[in-house]
Amino acid sequence: MAALTAALPSSPAAKLAASPSPSPASHFLSFPSRLRNANRGVRTAQVSTTETAEPAAAAAEPVKEKKISKKQDEGVVTNKYRPKEPYVGRCLLNTRITGDNAPGETWHMVFSTEGEIPYREGQSIGVIADGEDKNGKPHKLRLYSIASSALGDFGDSKTVSLCVKRLVYTNDAGEVVKGVCSNFLCDLKPGAEVKITGPVGKEMLMPKDPNATIIMLGTGTGIAPFRSFLWKIFFEEHEDYKFNGLAWLFLGVPTSDTLLYKEEFEHMAKIGGDNFRLDFAVSREQTNAAGEKMYIQTRMAEYKEELWEMLKKDNTYVYMCGLKGMEKGIDDIMVDLAAKDGIVWSDYKKQLKKAEQWNVEVY
Repeated sequence: MAALTAALPSSPAAKLAASPSPSPASHFLSFPSRLRNANRGVRTAQVSTTETAEPAAAAAEPVKEKKISKKQDEGVVTNKYRPKEPYVGRCLLNTRITGDNAPGETWHMVFSTEGEIPYREGQSIGVIADGEDKNGKPHKLRLYSIASSALGDFGDSKTVSLCVKRLVYTNDAGEVVKGVCSNFLCDLKPGAEVKITGPVGKEMLMPKDPNATIIMLGTGTGIAPFRSFLWKIFFEEHEDYKFNGLAWLFLGVPTSDTLLYKEEFEHMAKIGGDNFRLDFAVSREQTNAAGEKMYIQTRMAEYKEELWEMLKKDNTYVYMCGLKGMEKGIDDIMVDLAAKDGIVWSDYKKQLKKAEQWNVEVY
């Protein structure tokens, strides 16, 4: 452990080690044939000051140092549109992206924004379904992770895309229940209007460091923010951002018919070279060497030593999106690995969160 702290004095692992430890489907859209260009200008402002004589005063209170985020948060907009005054866009495209044998339907949809919803990769938008609830009031908004880069699927910064699973289940009384907003969205036809709020969220913003290691853990429609990340990284060109690090995606699904955006990610693997790694976990069709079902944490366990070494570095960022239960499974892998280095995983994870290196959006 001494070698680790000497080599990485600023990493969360070093800080903990230095302190006493007390006794966790096929795609509808063709890939861009070439990188899309996204030139962005930066405006600066000058401030002039005038020196004036001041009478002696009591000592000033110490100025609290402003925390500088490691994420791409400059100019991020939140809550431009709210439920009482939503933006009204139109559905441009809506297509099912799960196979016929998938347990349930997932749809990819694109809405027009005309550039009025200036979102970033990792943010979410709210959708208000048409109609009223049983009390005669407008339906409450539902939040969905954005599945497109800031440029949008058409590359003109005038659209936003979602990845939505149709919610249908049978309750205890034997009645079939349909989720209001998910069914509204999955049934949308091109040209239909949709009420949008937001954008919201800063937890899942991408790291600024172009040399970062970005580990993405997604289950089902939790793939949405990672599609947005990876489109920016591998399908676009930006004057102020060129990724030279490692993007490693783990996607967990029940069947091969529910592998969302599979062709896109496999294409990225071809063009990404050493900058992209891709691992699928298909729980109902795959098993590990011990015969256990292949959940996302099962697949990660095959690389646990390598992943732990990455987590010791201060430029590794973990993003988790999807079903809530996945986090415990990942904690279970890390507890023993951390203990080997004399680190308590629960404490170390708190340090990672504080350093913006452990980011979770689960439901």
